[in-house]
Order: sequence, then C-alpha cells, then structure tokens
Amino acid sequence: MVNRGNFTDRELSWLSFNQRVLELAEDASIPLLERVRFLAIFASNLDEFFMVRVATLKNKVDGHSHSPNSAGYTPKALMQEISHQTRDLMKRQSDLFHEVILPELKSHGVEILSWAELDESEKSYVTTLFDQRIFPVLTPLAVDPSHPFPYISGLSLNLAVIVRNATSKEEFFARVKVPPILPRFIPTRTSGSHRFVPLESVISEHLHQLFPGMEIHDHYTFRVTRNQDLEVDEDESEDLLSSLEQELLRRRFGPPVRLEIEEGVNPELLARLTQELGIDPEYVVSCKMPLDLTDLNRVANLEIPELKFPAFRSKTATELVGIDLDEHDSFFQRIRLGEILLHHPYDSFTSSVVHFLENASRDPAVLAIKQTLYRTSGDSPIVEALIEAAEAGKQVLAVIEIRARFDEQANVRWARKLEAAGVHVVYGLMGLKTHAKLSLVIREEADGLRRYCHIGTGNYNPKTARTYEDLGMLSCDPELTDDLTKLFNQLSGFAPQSTYSRLLVAPRTLRTDLLEKIEREIENAKAGLPSGIQFKLNSLLDEEFVEHLYKASRHGVKVELLVRGICSLQPGLAEASENIVVRSVLGRFLEHSRILHFTNGGEHEYWIGSADLMHRNLDRRVEAMVRIDLPAHKKYLQEIIDLGLSVQTKSWHLEGSTWKLVSRDSSDSLLADIQEVLIARSERGR
Repeated sequence: MVNRGNFTDRELSWLSFNQRVLELAEDASIPLLERVRFLAIFASNLDEFFMVRVATLKNKVDGHSHSPNSAGYTPKALMQEISHQTRDLMKRQSDLFHEVILPELKSHGVEILSWAELDESEKSYVTTLFDQRIFPVLTPLAVDPSHPFPYISGLSLNLAVIVRNATSKEEFFARVKVPPILPRFIPTRTSGSHRFVPLESVISEHLHQLFPGMEIHDHYTFRVTRNQDLEVDEDESEDLLSSLEQELLRRRFGPPVRLEIEEGVNPELLARLTQELGIDPEYVVSCKMPLDLTDLNRVANLEIPELKFPAFRSKTATELVGIDLDEHDSFFQRIRLGEILLHHPYDSFTSSVVHFLENASRDPAVLAIKQTLYRTSGDSPIVEALIEAAEAGKQVLAVIEIRARFDEQANVRWARKLEAAGVHVVYGLMGLKTHAKLSLVIREEADGLRRYCHIGTGNYNPKTARTYEDLGMLSCDPELTDDLTKLFNQLSGFAPQSTYSRLLVAPRTLRTDLLEKIEREIENAKAGLPSGIQFKLNSLLDEEFVEHLYKASRHGVKVELLVRGICSLQPGLAEASENIVVRSVLGRFLEHSRILHFTNGGEHEYWIGSADLMHRNLDRRVEAMVRIDLPAHKKYLQEIIDLGLSVQTKSWHLEGSTWKLVSRDSSDSLLADIQEVLIARSERGR
C-alpha cells in the first residue's frame, strides 16, 4: 500500500485539473471567445463532478462511513475540503467573468446586460419577443394546499417567486422554470448587434403577466444539482437494456447534492427552498448572476474570427491522399501496403476511420464487420454504415456500451435501432464496461479471407474527433487481426482463456503485464542497462502503479509523465520520487491519447490504447493497448512525448501536489503551444 502522505486524493486532484481549465480562461494570451468557452467548460466539468463524485461521497457521509481513503481523508473531512475548494473556485470563476471577461467582451462590442441596462427600443423589442415566443412556453407552478411543491429537475434554471394577494396580503410561493428549449441569451435587436440579455432576466421583468392580480413581492434565481450516477445490478437483471432504461427514468429523481442561488436571497425563502428540497445548508452556494455559465458556449460560438483561435481544418492522412473512395479496393489496398498511424484531429477522422467503415459497408467483398461503440455522435455515420452493412446481408456485430456515463440514453436508442436493422447487438461482459476502441472487417479476396482493423485511443465520434486529440491505427497485420478476432469472440461469446500477441487486454493481462514492464526497467537500471519510463495519460490514480513508479524512481529509473487530468502521484519527494517529473498539457484540443513507452534496454517499446492507469480501467473495463512496431511510428510517438516534456513548450508542472503553469521562458517570452506546433506540422504534412 502506498504511503498516504505520498498519494494525492482523487477528487482533490480532479479539482486541480479543473483549476487548470479555469487558468486557461484567465490566460490573456488566448483569444477572448476561447476564454469564454473555457469558462463554460469549467462550469460543465464542475456540474458533472457534483452529479457523480460529490454525490457518491455524500452517500458515504450520510451512511456515517468513517474509514479514511488512500490519501488519509475520511468522507466527512474530504467533503469539507471539497466544499472549501469548490467555493473558492466558483468565486474565482465569477470574479473573472464579471471583472475581466465582461469588460473585455464589451470593448469588442459583445455585451451581456441586465434589463435595466437596455435602452427603450431594446426593451420594446424584447417585450414583443417575450409576448410572442417566451410567455406561451412558460408554466408558473403555485405552491399551496392543493398544489404540492413541484419537482425541480437537475441543472434546470428556475425562478423562486413570492407573490402576494393584493387584497388579503397573504403570501404564496411559486416556481417558474426557465425553459431550456429557448436561447439562454436573448439578442436585444433583430440584427447587427451582439448585445444580449439573459432569458431569466426577461422572465423576471414580466412576472406580472404570469400572475395577474397578484403582487410580485420577491424573486430569485436558483439551480439544483442532483445525484445522476446510475446503479444497475447486473446479477439481478435478466435484460440489461430494459433495466438501464428503468434506471434512466429514476436518475431524474436523484437526491440533490448542491443548490446554487442568487446572492442576496431572502433568508426565509432560502429556508423554504432547502426544506422543500431536503438539502442541508452546507450544500448551498450563493452566486452572482447569471447562474449556470455552461450556457456561455452560445456566446463563444459567435462568428467573430478575430476573437477565436485561427481556423483549423483536419488534413487527410498522407498515406490516404488520392484514394478513390468509389473504388472499394483502393482503401483496403493502401492498408495492405503497411499500417497507417493516425493522429486526430490533425489527421481527419472522417477521411480515415469513417471512410474505412463506409467502404466496408458498401464493398460486396466484405463479409462481416465487428465494432465496439462507447460514445458516438447523434447523427453517427458509423452507426449508419453498420446499418447499411446489415441491410446488405453482411454479418455485423456491435458491442455497445450502454452504461457510458451521460450517453446511456443515446446508446440505448442506437442499440434499439441497430437491432431493428438486423445487427447483432451485445453489451459486452457481465460486470465490465467495454471501453476498448476496436473495428474489425473480414473481406474475401483473391488469395482468401483477409482481416482489416482499426484500433484507437478515442471514441468513434466524428464530432468530438475534431476537438479531441487521439491516436489510431489502420492495419491488416495477421497477428493483430487475429488478436482482435479473439477479443471480439470473448465479448460476444465465451472465450475467457484467449491469449494475445500484440494486444494487452484488461482486465485479464493489462495490469500484470504493465507492472512486469516497470519491474523490467528497474532490473535494467540495476544492471546498468538503458532504462526509462514515459507515459502519456488522461489519469494516473491506481495505487499499485503509483507505488511501482515510486519504486522505479528509487532505483534510478527516469520516469516522465504527461497527465492531462487526475494524478495521485507526487513527484520530487525525497527518497520516493526524485527521478519523476510530471507535466500536464491543456489547450484548444482535449488531450485524450494514451502512449506508453518503455526504454527496454534500448529495444524501445511503445503502446497506444484506450486505458488509463486507474482501477476502473485496469480491473472493471475491457480495454485494449496495441504494440506499435514500425520504426517511423515509434519515432512519431516519441516526438509527441518530447513536445509535451520540452522546456520550450507551455505546460503545467507538478511539484508535490501543486500544479504550476509555466508559459514563459527566462526572458519572459511566451513558450510554444504544443498543439499549435502540431497544427503547423500538419499543414506542412507530417
């Protein structure tokens, strides 16, 4: 067991990650509307943190659990620390928005105004808009003996209103939900202006129309965050899909874990809200208006090019340029010439992965397609390709992870649609989420059957592939495609004893094999042979791996880590991690690829895949990492790692448990942005 003093708590490390997102919003070197977008991302991240992580911790507190975790925190002590840090971060976000972002937006002609700041012509225009398009959608809900307190859905924006009978002066409570179907920020003119007023401000100004004959005594805006984690007992479920659908219905009614409310609220009204919602005052956060800054994405989407990152369009991977997509064999012929390493979004996902599957669906020579789906887009061309293939009589298997958090409903819909088209739909192995990113195509050719595959680090989602940094590989290597055949057979049938050549597969071999590779580096260091470990990950949390990396450091192995999010390891600790450095890269693209590099006595070994070093990935998910064999591909992966670790590029440096942004050199010049360097390389042709 790792020393608790040398292990950073998961939740606190995640808050450090979200603080780094906030620091991007604070970074004056980043275009203004992109900073607005980072504010929205920060807010959205925090919402999910409360819905899942804080909700789980709250259950432990409510259950009177007192056992300390790996970092030494009891649930109550951790909840107190989280509360302290989240309040500080939310205040920092609010101050940034009001004191920096709003004035800078105004200087560029973009304004978010209160009702009082509108001129008379704007008030007239917005009032007409309210009468015609907003008022008919609103539903005021009174609370009295015949009207119980209404259910407040999670993350909805609401107005708490106190109305008074003009005759009896008796007061009543009412709730008005701000309709999410309407734009959150209302333009104050028909065109030619970027002046906006929040929807809740418009509704507040016209409350008298919702309660004619009553006096509007008081009103405040509030928002509730609910526990939205899912619990499906697979051992008790005869139909996982139906059970999940039922659980999705129950999720809407999860208990509240946070109440955000406008500053200055009447104490009696606040007491009424907390009582009706059943939420303790310690989970109440007072905020400056407007609440819910996730909707700032609407502002960030304004077409003002000079306030955004320079336009970037993915390029077709060099190896795929010139392929005739109408000639089915052309695409597969190129893969037969050699494996193709893809780096998204610099390499186009559509002209590589999507075209691979579309070609397979339409090619008469293709007999079968097997595909995993964890997350995909709402109008997924990949799902449509699978349907087209099934309708053409091909054997199609889709391993759909219907428990992918917050995509469950979409995946359930896809599962039903695929089943209706004749696709064989399975949900993986009992008790395990299928997180591996795999495609396998079986094709009949002149010399017999040949298998083609794609394996990657990211989801089969063409939309997020434009903004997520990921790696993938197209191959027809018999050794690798045989591995994938075995893995798909395990996912759809019974093949628990399968062995693999180029794959490391969780939960069966990934943990033990990677730990053995770390031990090998330690033995090499002892023997005076070349040794070293370099990982690029989203998260590093697993205690056993943290302890083994500390052990490697103590034996002189140089350990270099690029970790985007959670990192429980603490570098630079005396007699523990003096040979470890940790960097973090955040930017316009979300760093999502995983690369593992072992020096291996000079016979350098590289792996890419879907797994992070977390307990859930190693022990509770089906994950796959593939060994990269071609020297040119190894060289490219090393260049990615070197860029992230370079002192010439911008990154966050972890010192103990504290992250520090290093964006300037000793002469105060801005360091290079890693993603901009890769964009430039892409445009030149890597």
